[in-house]
Amino acid sequence: MRVPRLRPDFLGPLLLPLLLAGGCGALSFQLPPQTRKCLKEEMHRDVMVTGEYEVSEAGVPGARTDLRVTDSSGHLLYSKEDAKKGKFAFTTDDYEIYEICFESHAQLGSFRVPDQLINLNVKHGVEARNYEDIAKAEKLKPLEVDLRRLEDLSESIVKDFAYMKQREEEMRDTNESTSTRVLYFSVFSMLCLVGLATWQVCYLRRFFKAKKLIE
Repeated sequence: MRVPRLRPDFLGPLLLPLLLAGGCGALSFQLPPQTRKCLKEEMHRDVMVTGEYEVSEAGVPGARTDLRVTDSSGHLLYSKEDAKKGKFAFTTDDYEIYEICFESHAQLGSFRVPDQLINLNVKHGVEARNYEDIAKAEKLKPLEVDLRRLEDLSESIVKDFAYMKQREEEMRDTNESTSTRVLYFSVFSMLCLVGLATWQVCYLRRFFKAKKLIE
């Protein structure tokens, strides 16, 4: 059986929607002196995360900017004092919210301390992999590298859908459990009301009989 060959010009439009689905984000922002700004993002388990940052000069002596990367439990994944330019990388251990924080330390005097420009480029998942090194290690052709990237992107999308399905099942189970508990509580409340009404009728009947108001 003859296997059809994919042309490189065909792979371009095919890869574009999947590339957009990969994790990649670059941003720039101003960091005023003596402030702290953080970027938070939810990550799945076993996801590679890489980041590249560059901090502009503070312009005053003694000023510095610290970088910390932590998870929702406060575990330190990366730390750099007086961060200027560099890279970091880590692999997530569990589904959590991860936080990247820049904190400025500067002594405020009579003069104005200028804001610092932070350039941050964070990649995760497939976009964090270095396919150039993979191609050199495995001696892959450019078309084979594109196919490997396409395969990894497809696998990542399948995992995302599987996770969404799992979350949907968990939410459905939670809703069903909540509905069952509400039903039981409603039945219990009705029984309590019926029992209370019966007790009131019996009590009033005995009371009126004791007062000889009724026979």
